Amino acid sequence: MEGVGRSTADDAGLEDGGGRCAYQGAPGAFSHEACVDLRPWDEAVPYDTFEAAIGALKAGDVGCALIPVENSTIGRVEPAATLVEAAGLTVVSDVWRPIRLALMAPAGASLRTVKTAESHPAALRQCPASMAALGIAPVEAFDTAGAARAVAEAGDLSRAAIAPARAAEVYGLSILRNDIQDSEDNRTRFVLLSANPA
Repeated sequence: MEGVGRSTADDAGLEDGGGRCAYQGAPGAFSHEACVDLRPWDEAVPYDTFEAAIGALKAGDVGCALIPVENSTIGRVEPAATLVEAAGLTVVSDVWRPIRLALMAPAGASLRTVKTAESHPAALRQCPASMAALGIAPVEAFDTAGAARAVAEAGDLSRAAIAPARAAEVYGLSILRNDIQDSEDNRTRFVLLSANPA
């Protein structure tokens, strides 16, 4: 499987957008982690929606976009996969990344106080058995890290978020449980998009 490497990206002219890579979500999201880890020479630029991230690439505001399209547990990541197929952009490369979900809440919260967990719908679908075992109800949010930010701002000990462990550091939350995903081999495939022909 081809990775999202610099040589491939540079050959495709992906530095044309000023070294800016679009992703969907807030800082600390899985897509943000993927941008930072896979394209450290680029500025990772957040967008609230997949449509906005892809639109920024089409408009030339960024040089590339890194979008999740498939997960080993739930299959296609929608609406991202459909938007990528319809966008008419070049898929330069793709990479599978392990996805580890953490349950996090404000300081002072515990598994006894938490009643709900907020996250992106795709993330919630990766851990229903774990959540049911803990007696925690899912609440959909626009993004994993965005959910962590909202939970941190609310300071409600009954509210938790399911997000990457890095999001707990970004938003000052305590991790109540690591590896809450139901599958030990939970992975997501990201595609690197360019507006330039291959």
